[in-house]
Amino acid sequence: MSYRYKTAARYLGVGVALTLLLGVAIAPFSKRLVEQWSRSDVEARSRLVYNAIQDQVMRAMADNDNVQLSVIFEAIALDQRILAVGLCNDAGRLTAPTKLMPATFSCEKVARSEAESFSSIASDGRRILVSSFPIVDRNHKSYLVVLHDLSFIDQRSSQAQGLMIAGLIGMTIAIAGGAALFVVMMLRGWMHSLRRAIEDLRSGATSPTGSDQTAIGLQIKKLLGEVEVGQNSIRSAQIDWSPATLQELLRTTLPGAEVLIVSNREPYIHNHVSGGTHIAVQIPASGLVSALEPVIRACGGTWIAHGSGDADRETVDHDDRVRVPPDHPSYTLRRIWISDEEQDGFYYGFSNEGLWPLCHIAFIRPSFRVSDWEQYQAINERFAMAVVEEAKSDDPIVLVQDYHFALAPQMIRRRLPKATIVTFWHIPWPNAETFSICPWKEQIIEGLLGSTILGFHTQFHCNNFFETVDRFVESRIDREHATVSLGGHETMVRAYPISIEWPPAALQGQPAMATCREEVRQSLNIAADMKLAVGIERFDYTKGILDRMNAIDDLLSRYPEWKGRLVFVQVAAPTRSKLAAYSTLQADAVSLAESINRRHGSASYTPIRLLIRHHGADEVFKLFRAADVCIVSSLHDGMNLVAKEFVAAREDESGVLLLSSFTGASRELSEALIVNPYHVHEMSGALDAALRMPLLEQQERMRVMRQQIKEWNVYRWAGRMLIDAANKRRQQRIMNLANLGRLPSADALR
Repeated sequence: MSYRYKTAARYLGVGVALTLLLGVAIAPFSKRLVEQWSRSDVEARSRLVYNAIQDQVMRAMADNDNVQLSVIFEAIALDQRILAVGLCNDAGRLTAPTKLMPATFSCEKVARSEAESFSSIASDGRRILVSSFPIVDRNHKSYLVVLHDLSFIDQRSSQAQGLMIAGLIGMTIAIAGGAALFVVMMLRGWMHSLRRAIEDLRSGATSPTGSDQTAIGLQIKKLLGEVEVGQNSIRSAQIDWSPATLQELLRTTLPGAEVLIVSNREPYIHNHVSGGTHIAVQIPASGLVSALEPVIRACGGTWIAHGSGDADRETVDHDDRVRVPPDHPSYTLRRIWISDEEQDGFYYGFSNEGLWPLCHIAFIRPSFRVSDWEQYQAINERFAMAVVEEAKSDDPIVLVQDYHFALAPQMIRRRLPKATIVTFWHIPWPNAETFSICPWKEQIIEGLLGSTILGFHTQFHCNNFFETVDRFVESRIDREHATVSLGGHETMVRAYPISIEWPPAALQGQPAMATCREEVRQSLNIAADMKLAVGIERFDYTKGILDRMNAIDDLLSRYPEWKGRLVFVQVAAPTRSKLAAYSTLQADAVSLAESINRRHGSASYTPIRLLIRHHGADEVFKLFRAADVCIVSSLHDGMNLVAKEFVAAREDESGVLLLSSFTGASRELSEALIVNPYHVHEMSGALDAALRMPLLEQQERMRVMRQQIKEWNVYRWAGRMLIDAANKRRQQRIMNLANLGRLPSADALR
């Protein structure tokens, strides 16, 4: 039974109950009224009897004919309302009583007066009305007595009460039915207004039109408008997004919410140092950690990650948990253990030999092996089970990070159907034709569609995802509202361009810009007036390291005046060296750098300096502050934070950023010199322009880019997802209430 009919039935029930209470309240009064009316009726009937037989009785008395009296009285007693008839003589004896005259009746009980009289007596548990009428004959006074059984009055009272209550119930049902019909019509109007308001909200309409300009419609629209709390703020450049802002946002929009984070990389790593005698805590340089740690600290949630440190097992409890940060513990780090064999299949195999080259379209053939897929499934299942084990409520907010866990959202959804799952895909999403290479493309897509919100860096990647879903999965795609519905569950797909913290922590303690330039040039043995270009990447084939070296080669060939005046420093940290594509890239880079240096260098001049080691954040930012140009030539990148870090490091607003058009960052940092890394001449020409750019133009460009990064920092990235998560939770509660036909209260929407 739908809620509106239950409401109508409830109104009817209340009406009937009120009627019964009213009937009980007035029952004593109605009984008394019926008794009075019935007694008056009996007395009137007695008078009629007396008047009808008075002459006959007097003649029989004159003839002293008791037999005739008996005949007269028995004829009268045939009336079912008359119990008995008799005559009380002047001596007080009962004469000619009818057959049903009570044995206990005595003429002494008759009131003797000059006029008629009526009295009640009790006989055999019955109430009897005795009517007495004087009859005078020859100076003898007798009394005709007519006895009525009053038990019928009780029956009449009960019947009258029943009829009265039935009448009241009927009237109440009619009134309550009308009221219920009115309520149902009101509910229908409310439901229409609610659904219309929801559609207006989703379509972006801001004002009601036509018939929806009702008080309730306006209230509903106002209520739903509050669901968008924070949207205007999120677009405002005046908010100083910081860890404190995130924590306040969590407190106001998601009060009491439980937050869990799922990522491959852990925020704190415990490793043995000093020959294994001590354990040190390492904090990885990660924009992800910088963005999400304020959130998890604010709510005291749980971060679930792979325990990769060689001392990680020694620092957890029996449930594989450790409280972090070490100095001020505020949340729990739950470590998941992955064996070397599992790591080879899950991480190196399916994730980085399969999905990574597939999504980056770097023209490295992706490898998909059944054994790797099985390990990928198993590890995703392990992390999903950890989420269920760590969740303290049935509707936590789960933040799933990156391509390592494409299956986890659906696995979590099956076990925690009320969870708000926000998945962010940190790498590009290719077009449908490219993604069709993956043998398990349907499972990957369906896994991601277990999310409540699925985020990508750019709208372009969102569009590619919609195209892929449309081609390979039977679902309903609403491009207008950017949602995909699969199996009754709706996933919102949005672009959330990731960024860096502002100001970067690595800037703290940095020397002045001039000092950085001097110290870096001294350490690299570069003349003070020499131009310095830098590239800072991992050794990854998607980063275009060889392409930027070829651009330097082309620059020195086409513009030989830069020989001896320009040095390019490439910082490249080894990564995933177990994979052939990565180890080969490193060897090729060393060989290419040596070749270019032989061709354009001399005994005193080395145009390319290749530094193959991990550099800390402080070292990297010092290089950024010393450089004249930063080259980011990624062949395909979801965002690329190196470009943003270079801009953030330039407090003097000088320097030029050379940026690949195939990075997500190029859509935000349009004041950079945007280049095609596959076009060597274009890159070398842009590099020449960067080296010759006037300082004023550098500052104008850098000022715009710095403002962009300041406003759209990593805390804003996390905040936008949290606001959307809060809105989705509130919208879902409103829709649940709308489906029930129930007006939501303020508490229900918090």
